Amino acid sequence: MTAITGTIITFNEADHIEACIASLRQVCDDIVVVDSLSTDRTCDLARAAGARVVLQEYLGEGKQRNVTERESAHDWILALDADERLDDEMVAAIRALPLDDAAVGYEFNRKSFVGGRWIRGPGWYPDFITRLYNRTRSSYEAKFGHAGVVSPRVVRAGGHILHYTYDDISDWIAKINQVTSLDARGMFEAGRPPSAWKPATSALASLFRQLILRGGLFRGIDGRTIAMTSAFRSYIKYLKLNELHEAQRRPGAAGGNPAAG
Repeated sequence: MTAITGTIITFNEADHIEACIASLRQVCDDIVVVDSLSTDRTCDLARAAGARVVLQEYLGEGKQRNVTERESAHDWILALDADERLDDEMVAAIRALPLDDAAVGYEFNRKSFVGGRWIRGPGWYPDFITRLYNRTRSSYEAKFGHAGVVSPRVVRAGGHILHYTYDDISDWIAKINQVTSLDARGMFEAGRPPSAWKPATSALASLFRQLILRGGLFRGIDGRTIAMTSAFRSYIKYLKLNELHEAQRRPGAAGGNPAAG
């Protein structure tokens, strides 16, 4: 089997990191954790589990992933989040792959869970995502916000990534707060202007897309919950973008950098 490096980016993932590393060990002989200065035991637990830990102040998702690529011992990379695992079918599929074409990236379906509940609503399942790729021809987009792997060609492989997304509904809402701050900062740094209407129009478009175009209205409570939380996320991220622009216009603003202070 071709050698693969498993990569993980972390911040305060002590509850997840050991299981993630153990899962990657099934197909990877090298594990790299790039940690954005955790304040819990994430780094100690990762080292004890046999991973190499690199400390890096958070640069945004894409650039943080790019650091893992540079630190990898092998050209073939399998990237996971700390709250993700490989199921048995995915392990078998990876072991059977030839990995003889560096231009190919492999995508896998992902099952996401809230607590022990597998959420099958629109946009959550199926959810194909490229995670196995060769760094000589593919890489994560160098974006601050949500980033994906760009490959010359993508092939679908078997099995599932098991994504233990949220502990419960309260955790879901708390993480929407976190991710919308990152979304807003990414848009701000990309030069997206403020808008009084964009929060509402974006939220309504998201609600229509999830409920009607993706059929969430007919997929039970999971479909409706995903639609409502997606609309909420859209609304809040644009409100936060407006807030960053307001902060920039205040006297004495530190160059408009949303990270200042």
